[in-house]
Amino acid sequence: MLIAQLSDLHVRPHGVKYQGVVDSNQMLGEAIEHLLQMDQRPDLVLVTGDLVDEGSPAEYEVAKALLASMRIPYLAIPGNHDHRENFRKAFADQSYLPGSGPLHYCVDDHEVRIIGLDSCVPGHHHGSIDVAGLQWLSDVLQSNTSKPTVVMLHHPPFFCGIPYMDEYRYVDPRPLEAVLKQAGNVEIVLCGHVHRSMLRRWANTVVCTCPSTVTEIDLQLRPTAQPSSHVGPRGCMLHLWDEHIGMVSHTSQIGAFAGPYAFA
Repeated sequence: MLIAQLSDLHVRPHGVKYQGVVDSNQMLGEAIEHLLQMDQRPDLVLVTGDLVDEGSPAEYEVAKALLASMRIPYLAIPGNHDHRENFRKAFADQSYLPGSGPLHYCVDDHEVRIIGLDSCVPGHHHGSIDVAGLQWLSDVLQSNTSKPTVVMLHHPPFFCGIPYMDEYRYVDPRPLEAVLKQAGNVEIVLCGHVHRSMLRRWANTVVCTCPSTVTEIDLQLRPTAQPSSHVGPRGCMLHLWDEHIGMVSHTSQIGAFAGPYAFA
């Protein structure tokens, strides 16, 4: 099973640029075309948050139309730039989304089980999951301890070293870590938020973050570093599941590059 991951789309209303600089809607279209042109089309796309930039109904209308053009089934979770209720209304036709409360869900229709977690705190940019959400996750994990499972979580549950991103990290991930450690079948935790690809061993599994389809947040590790980003490199992730080899993840850069050449 080939699973693609898109993240941090930051869709804007028609004619409006992201941060007044770049056309995030066009960039999402290019990311979708990138997936459609692959030699093996993904079976499923996971969208790990920040589908839109300001959470407005107009933005969700554009995002939904663009994602529909993908013609590949997809599952999405909200990010800190999303608005939970507007997200729920926009994707009301997606039967996996709960009708009230945080947007936690489990989809068990594929070779790999997909658990979506809503780590958003309305009105804030950091991430957290309350006690009820953690109990829901524990119950879902314990209901099937053998099927390979992927967990979607917008906020990475660790310090990444970029000071202006760590300010908005998942706060106190220890209770979430304890729940995930109870399960031996979580193959990977897929995150967004940082607009970069990162990898960390955590909670007896692996956490992997996905680049944005729009901009890359700059890798600056000085404690006094000021927020900055660049247009590119943009990318997505591909997660290849095979029952014999497990999960293998690749970063796939979006854009036109020189080649192909007759060597590998």
